[in-house]
Amino acid sequence: MFAVIQTGGKQYRVSEGDILRLELLENKGAVEFNQVLMIGDGAKVQIGTPLVKGAKVMGEVIRDGKAKKVLVYKKKRTTTYQRTKGHRQSFSEVRIKSIQS
Repeated sequence: MFAVIQTGGKQYRVSEGDILRLELLENKGAVEFNQVLMIGDGAKVQIGTPLVKGAKVMGEVIRDGKAKKVLVYKKKRTTTYQRTKGHRQSFSEVRIKSIQS
């Protein structure tokens, strides 16, 4: 069984036991995803318009962390303009517990 959920402005295809890296969630512990766009179980598929009614995906936050640093470097040739900037995106790792339709 799988589901397509929407969270943090992105869509993810999930199954039970999957581990996802999502945008940082404020909840610690149990998490419930109500925005379920599609549920599939073999040949049987439910597609929402836009959401599947009564469906939800349960998960738990394993840990919070930061991704690797992304460096942005700017330079202009003839002037002495040089800038270096770094960014580390925060994330939450979530384990999918169950899919309910």
